[in-house]
Order: sequence, then C-alpha cells, then structure tokens
Amino acid sequence: MFDFIARRLIAIVPVLTVVAVFVFLMLRLTPGDPAAVIAGDNATSDQIAMIRTKLGLDLPIWQQFAIWIGDVLRGNFGESFFFKKTVVELISQRLEPTLALSVFTLILAVSTAVPLGVLAAYRQGTLFDRLVMGFSVLGFSMPTFVIGYVLIYIFAIDLGWLPVQGYTRIGTDFGEFIEKLILPSVTLGIVYVALIARITRASILEVLNEDYIRTARAKGLSNRVVLMRHALRNAAVPILTVIGIGVALLIGGAVVTESVYGLPGLGRLTVEAVLSRDFPTIQAVILMFSVVYVVINLVIDISYTLFDPRIRY
Repeated sequence: MFDFIARRLIAIVPVLTVVAVFVFLMLRLTPGDPAAVIAGDNATSDQIAMIRTKLGLDLPIWQQFAIWIGDVLRGNFGESFFFKKTVVELISQRLEPTLALSVFTLILAVSTAVPLGVLAAYRQGTLFDRLVMGFSVLGFSMPTFVIGYVLIYIFAIDLGWLPVQGYTRIGTDFGEFIEKLILPSVTLGIVYVALIARITRASILEVLNEDYIRTARAKGLSNRVVLMRHALRNAAVPILTVIGIGVALLIGGAVVTESVYGLPGLGRLTVEAVLSRDFPTIQAVILMFSVVYVVINLVIDISYTLFDPRIRY
C-alpha cells in the first residue's frame, strides 16, 4: 500500500509539469497584453513598454518560464499584476468560501444522490424510477448558471426565503453562513446529484442480479439490509469513481456559481484574473486545482480497499 501511495505521489510531478507548461504557453500565446490592461486605455506605447519591462514580459518565453518555475519550486508564486498582492496571500483570502461551498455541495450531493439511486434501482420501472431518471437527464443537461438564476428568482426574489448574494465567514455568524450557502450549493450540486444518482442506479441494478443477493434474501434478511449492507457495498467502487471524477465538475462549476452568487472565492478570483490577464494568479490557481484533483483521486483509489477486499495495492 505504501509503495503504491509513494508511486502515485511521485507520478504527480510529471502531471503538474505538463499542466504548468501547458498553462504557461497558453497564456503567453493567446491574444492580449497584461501591460496594456494595467496601463489603461489612455497609455502611450512607451508607458506600456515600461510596464512590460517591469513585469518581465519582454524576456523570451523560455526565460520567463525558467524564472517562474524556479520561483514556484521555492514556494514563491509571484505577485499579482492586477491586485498588487502576493498570489499566496490572494489564495489564502479566497480559499474559505470555495472550500465551504465545495464541502457543503459534496455532502449535500452524495447524501441525496446515493439514496435516490438505490431506491430507483430497487423500484425499477415504477414512477419513482422514471422521475429520478428524468431528473438526472434534466439536471445534467441544464447549464449551471441557468439553474442558479432560476433558483434565485424562485427562492430569493419571489418567495424571499434565502439571500441572493454574498458570503458570511463561518466564525462570524454560523446561521447566516449556512443560509448564504444553501442556494449556491444546490445550484452546484444539481449536476453532481444527477450524475451520481444515475451511476448509483446502474451499479445497484447490476449487483441485484448476483447470486449472493438472492442468497441474502433467501436467508430472510430485510430489503433495507440487503440493499445497504450487501448491494450498495458491492456497488461502491463505480460510485466512488464517479464521485472522484465529479470533483472536476465542482471545480469548474465553482467558477460559474461564485460569479452568479457573488461569492469571493477562488472561482471568482479566476474569472477576475482571466479578465485582467493576471498571469501569476491564473497559473497558481490552476496548479492548485490540479493538485487537489490528483490528490482526491488518489484518496478515492485507496478507499476502494475499504469496500472491496479483493482490491489490493
């Protein structure tokens, strides 16, 4: 097990190297000049050239990359072109809203989707099964920002039950913290629920035809015990896999959701950095998201051994 974890951790290095090179080249080769954005519309060409020199953008691309990657290896992600703060400081300020939104959404989605998928499989062909499958198709087809605006109109504007935008830190007012996370988490979680419920249903249906399920029922075990202890546990590997893959949905959806609800998180920071051509911030945030995605998938792979004793690393 430890050898497997060590190999996977070592494999992160080439993955992050490819991500770093791709992001760096993509930002430098796409149209747009950060110096012109910083200088403003009325700046002269000499002023823009001075800013480019100050930021090191006049150097050859290979030299810019060598300087940047050397700083990253020393833990220095540079200073934001637009915000005039270190990138590490920016990320630390914006981390809590994104972390709270992601964890809240993950808990909400998994606790809702898995029971829905199990019940849909158990009641295959019934109205409940058709409703769950219809919701899965609809939820996975609708863009996140459309879901967000519909929920805002219904629950914030029409009914007035929940706030429209904003974020309250957990240490300030816990009740208001939860209240302001409900709509963003539901918006971001609908796509996730649709995906997990669909995979859960398919996995449970496949397991319910196995001999050990018929044996468990022949022993007189209740349907709840058969479904939760035998069927769900043996169907857990594909469900865990799709939960890990869905982390990419959370990362991508957080960018849109935070913009819709005005959450001051990393997703909104990414949008602001892209619009202002803030190279150091974009590069650092994407690298951080890549590390999180790789580590979570490693955790998912290790968790397979808890549900299927046949899997050994």
